[in-house]
Amino acid sequence: MSNVTYQQLSWSKRWWIYQRERFPIVQNGIVVAVFSISTMLYSSILRNGALPSIKSLVIGFLSTFLFFLLLRIADEFKDFEEDSRFRSYRAVPRGVVTLKQLGILGVLIGLVQLGMAYWLSPKLIPWLVLAWGYLALMSKEFFVKEWLKAHPIIYLLSHMVMMPMIVMYIVACDWVTASVSIPSGLSWLLLASYGNGIILEIGRKIRIPEDEEYGVETYSFLWGYKKATWIWVSVVLLTSCVVLMASVQVDAGQIVMWCTLLNVLIAVLMALAFLRSMTTKVAQAIEKVSGLLIILLYLSLGLVPLLL
Repeated sequence: MSNVTYQQLSWSKRWWIYQRERFPIVQNGIVVAVFSISTMLYSSILRNGALPSIKSLVIGFLSTFLFFLLLRIADEFKDFEEDSRFRSYRAVPRGVVTLKQLGILGVLIGLVQLGMAYWLSPKLIPWLVLAWGYLALMSKEFFVKEWLKAHPIIYLLSHMVMMPMIVMYIVACDWVTASVSIPSGLSWLLLASYGNGIILEIGRKIRIPEDEEYGVETYSFLWGYKKATWIWVSVVLLTSCVVLMASVQVDAGQIVMWCTLLNVLIAVLMALAFLRSMTTKVAQAIEKVSGLLIILLYLSLGLVPLLL
């Protein structure tokens, strides 16, 4: 279907195609719900206070969902030239939606986030602006685009800082509205969110050699598929250890230990299955399993301690 043909489709149909291909609402909504709610529950347990209000939970979820949508929009702008050259099958180069339309959506999202922050507590606005600021720097590749591309590990590590930024805003939705100071012991949660971001980022960029695309830098291409797979497992292991330390802060270490061991076992089995089969289907499953592992890790931090 040509660009002209897409523009002849209704507004709703074009945006439906875009979300289906680039930002599945239901799939992302489930992950974001677990992520945001578990994070806020962990914060409330950490400060030994009452559970977050429904209003705080809803605004925390919606704001987080919109943050991830902003990340997707920022990536569309950042990668447009490269996508047009090497991945013309993607939604924006195909003309399903335009960068101008995405830019307008991004501004509207920012206004909605700002309105929700003010409604919950004006004290949230500095935390929101801080996250926006880092997102803006990311979208400009920190003004060292070529250098970052030549150093993929630093590229990965620098971009994943956005995850703790989002977490800081989520927990602020809890402690700011509870009129208390930042809970002590929060650093382990921030590190866990950082590790979880890396798990997902590496997991979604592991392919078999036959599926590698010219001009598309995956981690399996940069490091080799075997090395990339075991690096992914190693990050799962390290992040699970961090989650365990975070759980100790809320006296849930003993039971969460079993959750983290299960996560590592799943990752190892997934890696072995991929390296043994070397099929597209199993490679794609790594991304899905990455999402599952992240859900399990966040549930073990937010829900498990609450049930003890």
